[in-house]
Amino acid sequence: QVQLVESGGGLVQPGGSLRLSCAASGFTFSSYAMSWYRQAPGKEREWVTSIGNTGSQTIYADSVKGRFTISRDNAKNTVNLQMNSLKPEDTAVYFCTFELRTTRHWGQGTQVTVSS
Repeated sequence: QVQLVESGGGLVQPGGSLRLSCAASGFTFSSYAMSWYRQAPGKEREWVTSIGNTGSQTIYADSVKGRFTISRDNAKNTVNLQMNSLKPEDTAVYFCTFELRTTRHWGQGTQVTVSS
């Protein structure tokens, strides 16, 4: 069955960095675009960034452009999110996701807290 397992979250000070990873299984990973979303307390889940199936195309929300970098390793079935210059407003649960046919699959999420 499809599984997405995020890791790498934690507590970091403003201006710091974190690297999130998502391990995928149960589907042909190299055939699908992958995305990261996030959800802050009391707010709706929002799209952060996406990467094409080969990794050659990426797109970012304006709020993270220039600070976050998405990448993937199709040999290891992983997608990563390097987050630099973190701000308190980046605090959220971060989710790895993709759409298979008409169903969007989600991981369980990993908490990122940016606070001094």
